[in-house]
Amino acid sequence: MSRELDRRRFLRIAGTGLGAGALYTVWPTLGRFAEAGELARRLGKETGEAPTPFTFVQLSDAHVGFDGPVGTRAFEKAVDIINGLPTTPDLVLFTGDLTHDTEKAGEHASRMTRFQEISARLRVAKVHHVAGEHDAGLDGGDLYRSVFGPTFYSFDHRGVHFVALDNVSRARPEVGAEQRAWLMKDLARFDKTTPIVVFTHRPLFDLRPDWEWFTSDGDEVMTILAPYENVTVLYGHIHREDHHALGRARHHAARSLCFAFPDPETTEDKKAIPFDKGEPFKGLGLRLVDRHPGAPGAAALQVRDVELAMSEYSGTEGFNQILRPATF
Repeated sequence: MSRELDRRRFLRIAGTGLGAGALYTVWPTLGRFAEAGELARRLGKETGEAPTPFTFVQLSDAHVGFDGPVGTRAFEKAVDIINGLPTTPDLVLFTGDLTHDTEKAGEHASRMTRFQEISARLRVAKVHHVAGEHDAGLDGGDLYRSVFGPTFYSFDHRGVHFVALDNVSRARPEVGAEQRAWLMKDLARFDKTTPIVVFTHRPLFDLRPDWEWFTSDGDEVMTILAPYENVTVLYGHIHREDHHALGRARHHAARSLCFAFPDPETTEDKKAIPFDKGEPFKGLGLRLVDRHPGAPGAAALQVRDVELAMSEYSGTEGFNQILRPATF
C-alpha cells in the first residue's frame, strides 16, 4: 500500500445548500502519515494558522431595493437559518449584488444601509463581501468602497487563503491587469499545495457569454491560479446553482436571494423564472455533502440535493424526508 500523501486531497471543502445560500465545511484530511504533518506545519507557517476544520456560508445576490415580490424576505430567512445552525459558521462570504442599483440621488446609499441592517443580525464573527455590477457598475465602485471597503483583498483563516476578486467595477466584466498583477504578488508566498478559496461575483470562465455569464480575462486569472492544487472558486451573478470542475479548480455558484434564472441549456431567453405566490421560494434548495473517510476517491463524497417548495423545515431532520440524488 502506498504511503504517499495525495496533497490535492489534503483539504476537503464540502458544500451544503441552505435553501438560500450554501454552507461549506472545511477540514484537513491529515491521515497518519509523517508527510501530512509536515504539510500541515508548512501551511501553518505560510498562513499564520495551522489547518483545522471549520465551516463558512456563501450568500449571494440579495438585490436589496429590487422592486419584486420577494423583497428582502429570502435574505432575512437566510439570516435566520444561519443563526439557527447547530454549529456557528466562522465566516459568511457574500458574492455580490448586495443591492440593486438606481440613479435616484441618495437611494443607492439607503439600499446599502438596509443591506447592512439585515446582515448585522448574523451571529457570526466575520462577514466578507465582494461587489456585484449592481453595487459598483454605475460609479466604478466609489459608493461601494465608501461603505464596505476595498473591492479586492485577501485574508487567511485556519490555514486557508481567501481571495476576494472584483470583476465588475470597471463597467465591464473583467478583473483587469492591475488586479491580476496584485493577485500574482499576493499568491507568491504560498506553496502550490496551499488551499485557496477565491470568491467573486461573475464566473471566471465562459459559462454563457451571450447572457453575460463570463469574465473577459477569466482565463488569465485562472492561469495565475493554475499552479495551485487546491483552488475553489465561489461566485454568484447567475441566480442559480452550478458546479464546474475545470483543470484542478472547482467552481460553485450560489443561488440568489431574490429571484432565479432558468437553466441556460433549456432556453435561449434570459428571463427570470416567474414568481409563484404559492411557492414564493421556488428554486431555492439544500445541498448536502457527506464525507465517507473509508471510501476511495470520488466515492468519499456523497452529494444529495433537496428542493424546498411549499414546505419549510426546521433544522435538518425534516430534510431526510425529501432527499433525492444530485443530478450533477
